[in-house]
Amino acid sequence: MSEQKTLKEPVEPIVMGKLGSPYGIRGWLRVFSSTEHAENIFEYQPWFIQRHGQWETIEIESWKHHNQDIIVKLKGIDDRDAANFLTNFEIVVNASQLPELEGEYYWKDLMGCHVETDKGYDLGVVTDMMETGSNDVMVIKANLKDAFGIGERLVPFLDGQVIKKVDLSAKKIIVDWDPGF
Repeated sequence: MSEQKTLKEPVEPIVMGKLGSPYGIRGWLRVFSSTEHAENIFEYQPWFIQRHGQWETIEIESWKHHNQDIIVKLKGIDDRDAANFLTNFEIVVNASQLPELEGEYYWKDLMGCHVETDKGYDLGVVTDMMETGSNDVMVIKANLKDAFGIGERLVPFLDGQVIKKVDLSAKKIIVDWDPGF
């Protein structure tokens, strides 16, 4: 753990949230978390931001809930003006800090995977993921010579129904999906 504290920049950066607008006059900022449970963002330390093309480590002094928001006090940020300079910066951590998953996948691991139907049709490559509320959706960039003339497909990530197999080591996902859809 102490080894991670000495990192000057993330080796494998992953965005975990964003710093929002200042709260009050003493340097507090709103935090928008991309973690499943908003408070979990504080389990990943250190935080990094990229300012003027350079990575900077930011340390948390304190955090708390305020109404519907989570607010954070960062070390060395003691007034509203200083906090204002950090508004809209993405909160980045080192991906190695994420826990191992069993039977689930991080979106970052699905990016770049080739998607094939269970009948062998190459649908393309996962370029993005979307959260719809009921399930996640893969955004798949189709091959240039796609027989159906489709440039992009949206395929629900429904394990066992649409998703038949995920092989992260081969960067391949097998789906039960109509290529014309």
